[in-house]
Amino acid sequence: MAASANDTPAAPAHLEPAGGGQRLIALLIDWILCLLVASLYASPYQVQWPPVALLIVVNTVFIGLFAETPGMRLARIRCVGHPDGGRIGLLRGLYRALLLALLIPALIADDRGRGLHDRVAGSIVTGKPRG
Repeated sequence: MAASANDTPAAPAHLEPAGGGQRLIALLIDWILCLLVASLYASPYQVQWPPVALLIVVNTVFIGLFAETPGMRLARIRCVGHPDGGRIGLLRGLYRALLLALLIPALIADDRGRGLHDRVAGSIVTGKPRG
């Protein structure tokens, strides 16, 4: 029986979603790094947008090209295309980063733990393979 156009393809077995704790740790590490770097040229107490803009750029470039941000690397997770497991590229990385910066889409998760930002970008955050 053929799948209908509304069916969402299932992720391969090796693409199990990462836990929420790992994702939160990775985001906190990335946020702290962005705050530190942005504070070199603007006080986060006076101007709030530079760390957010930097977080968007970091997520776009690092996830789009390398499938992980510095925080994700430390938390041993990665963000890959769903369902193929490949890199998502810069444009999909930008969609994901913009929605992540809004925070609310990350809280709207499906039964596989994929936030709205992951579903829009066609991505999934998974644990890094051992080895």
